[in-house]
Amino acid sequence: MLQPKKTRYRRPQKGRMKKITKRGAELSFGSFAIKTLEEHWLTGRQIEAARQAITRHMKREGQLWIRVFPDKPVTKKPAEVRMGKGKGAPEHFVARISPGRILFEAEGVPYEVAKEALRLGAQKLPVTTKFIVRRDYSPEV
Repeated sequence: MLQPKKTRYRRPQKGRMKKITKRGAELSFGSFAIKTLEEHWLTGRQIEAARQAITRHMKREGQLWIRVFPDKPVTKKPAEVRMGKGKGAPEHFVARISPGRILFEAEGVPYEVAKEALRLGAQKLPVTTKFIVRRDYSPEV
Protein backbone atom coordinates (compact mmCIF):
# COMPACT_ATOMS: atom_id res chain seq x y z
CA MET A 1 0.00 0.00 0.00
CA LEU A 2 1.13 3.55 -0.67
CA GLN A 3 2.46 5.49 2.31
CA PRO A 4 5.39 7.83 2.92
CA LYS A 5 8.66 6.68 4.46
CA LYS A 6 8.70 9.66 6.84
CA THR A 7 6.20 12.34 7.76
CA ARG A 8 6.86 15.79 9.14
CA TYR A 9 4.06 15.60 11.73
CA ARG A 10 2.83 12.34 13.20
CA ARG A 11 -0.72 13.54 13.95
CA PRO A 12 -1.69 16.57 11.83
CA GLN A 13 -4.96 18.49 12.05
CA LYS A 14 -7.76 17.81 9.58
CA GLY A 15 -7.58 21.08 7.65
CA ARG A 16 -9.99 22.28 4.98
CA MET A 17 -10.11 21.49 1.29
CA LYS A 18 -9.08 24.16 -1.20
CA LYS A 19 -11.35 25.23 -4.02
CA ILE A 20 -9.97 24.24 -7.46
CA THR A 21 -6.53 22.74 -7.97
CA LYS A 22 -3.79 24.66 -9.71
CA ARG A 23 -1.09 21.98 -9.62
CA GLY A 24 -1.61 18.67 -11.39
CA ALA A 25 -4.50 19.85 -13.55
CA GLU A 26 -2.79 19.35 -16.95
CA LEU A 27 -1.76 16.18 -18.79
CA SER A 28 1.99 15.73 -18.31
CA PHE A 29 2.95 12.19 -19.31
CA GLY A 30 0.25 10.23 -21.14
CA SER A 31 -2.41 10.84 -23.77
CA PHE A 32 -5.40 9.73 -21.65
CA ALA A 33 -6.30 10.56 -18.06
CA ILE A 34 -9.04 10.71 -15.46
CA LYS A 35 -9.63 14.04 -13.77
CA THR A 36 -11.64 14.47 -10.59
CA LEU A 37 -14.65 16.77 -10.41
CA GLU A 38 -15.00 17.03 -6.61
CA GLU A 39 -12.87 17.18 -3.49
CA HIS A 40 -12.23 14.16 -1.32
CA TRP A 41 -9.61 12.23 0.64
CA LEU A 42 -8.35 9.19 -1.30
CA THR A 43 -6.85 6.43 0.81
CA GLY A 44 -3.85 4.39 -0.28
CA ARG A 45 -6.12 1.34 -0.62
CA GLN A 46 -8.47 3.13 -3.02
CA ILE A 47 -5.60 4.34 -5.19
CA GLU A 48 -4.09 0.84 -5.28
CA ALA A 49 -7.46 -0.77 -6.14
CA ALA A 50 -7.93 1.64 -9.04
CA ARG A 51 -4.36 1.02 -10.25
CA GLN A 52 -4.90 -2.75 -10.25
CA ALA A 53 -8.19 -2.44 -12.17
CA ILE A 54 -6.57 -0.22 -14.81
CA THR A 55 -3.46 -2.36 -15.33
CA ARG A 56 -5.53 -5.57 -15.51
CA HIS A 57 -7.70 -4.21 -18.28
CA MET A 58 -4.72 -2.81 -20.18
CA LYS A 59 -3.16 -6.31 -19.86
CA ARG A 60 0.07 -4.67 -18.68
CA GLU A 61 0.57 -3.03 -22.08
CA GLY A 62 1.33 0.64 -22.37
CA GLN A 63 2.27 2.75 -19.39
CA LEU A 64 0.36 4.09 -16.39
CA TRP A 65 1.24 7.07 -14.18
CA ILE A 66 -0.26 7.66 -10.75
CA ARG A 67 -0.38 11.43 -10.20
CA VAL A 68 -1.44 11.43 -6.52
CA PHE A 69 0.27 10.12 -3.39
CA PRO A 70 -1.24 9.58 0.08
CA ASP A 71 0.96 11.63 2.39
CA LYS A 72 -1.47 12.85 5.08
CA PRO A 73 -1.85 10.63 8.18
CA VAL A 74 -5.39 10.10 9.49
CA THR A 75 -5.78 9.13 13.13
CA LYS A 76 -8.44 7.00 14.78
CA LYS A 77 -9.14 6.04 18.36
CA PRO A 78 -9.92 2.40 19.19
CA ALA A 79 -13.53 1.25 19.41
CA GLU A 80 -15.42 1.88 22.68
CA VAL A 81 -12.88 4.30 24.15
CA ARG A 82 -14.12 7.15 26.35
CA MET A 83 -13.75 10.79 25.39
CA GLY A 84 -10.50 12.59 26.14
CA LYS A 85 -7.09 10.99 26.79
CA GLY A 86 -5.50 12.59 23.72
CA LYS A 87 -5.59 12.05 19.99
CA GLY A 88 -5.68 8.57 18.45
CA ALA A 89 -2.85 6.76 16.70
CA PRO A 90 -2.28 7.12 12.92
CA GLU A 91 -4.54 4.64 11.15
CA HIS A 92 -3.88 5.15 7.42
CA PHE A 93 -2.73 7.75 4.89
CA VAL A 94 -4.80 9.83 2.48
CA ALA A 95 -4.18 12.05 -0.53
CA ARG A 96 -6.10 15.35 -0.55
CA ILE A 97 -7.92 15.69 -3.89
CA SER A 98 -9.54 18.91 -5.10
CA PRO A 99 -11.57 19.44 -8.31
CA GLY A 100 -9.54 19.44 -11.53
CA ARG A 101 -6.78 17.16 -10.23
CA ILE A 102 -5.53 14.45 -12.60
CA LEU A 103 -5.39 11.09 -10.83
CA PHE A 104 -4.11 8.61 -13.44
CA GLU A 105 -2.57 8.96 -16.90
CA ALA A 106 -2.18 6.23 -19.52
CA GLU A 107 -0.22 5.91 -22.76
CA GLY A 108 0.62 3.24 -25.33
CA VAL A 109 -2.82 1.64 -25.70
CA PRO A 110 -5.69 2.32 -28.15
CA TYR A 111 -8.35 4.89 -27.29
CA GLU A 112 -11.09 2.32 -26.56
CA VAL A 113 -8.84 0.23 -24.28
CA ALA A 114 -7.69 3.32 -22.37
CA LYS A 115 -11.23 4.65 -21.97
CA GLU A 116 -12.55 1.36 -20.62
CA ALA A 117 -9.52 0.78 -18.35
CA LEU A 118 -9.76 4.24 -16.82
CA ARG A 119 -13.54 3.84 -16.43
CA LEU A 120 -12.97 0.62 -14.47
CA GLY A 121 -10.36 2.37 -12.33
CA ALA A 122 -12.68 5.31 -11.70
CA GLN A 123 -15.35 2.92 -10.38
CA LYS A 124 -13.03 2.07 -7.49
CA LEU A 125 -12.79 5.71 -6.40
CA PRO A 126 -15.25 7.65 -4.19
CA VAL A 127 -15.19 10.74 -6.46
CA THR A 128 -16.84 11.59 -9.77
CA THR A 129 -14.29 11.72 -12.55
CA LYS A 130 -14.04 12.73 -16.19
CA PHE A 131 -12.08 11.00 -18.98
CA ILE A 132 -9.82 13.42 -20.85
CA VAL A 133 -7.66 13.04 -23.95
CA ARG A 134 -4.57 15.01 -24.96
CA ARG A 135 -5.50 17.84 -27.31
CA ASP A 136 -3.01 16.81 -30.03
CA TYR A 137 -3.84 13.06 -29.81
CA SER A 138 -4.33 11.33 -33.14
CA PRO A 139 -5.53 7.69 -33.19
CA GLU A 140 -3.40 6.53 -36.14
CA VAL A 141 -0.09 7.08 -34.29
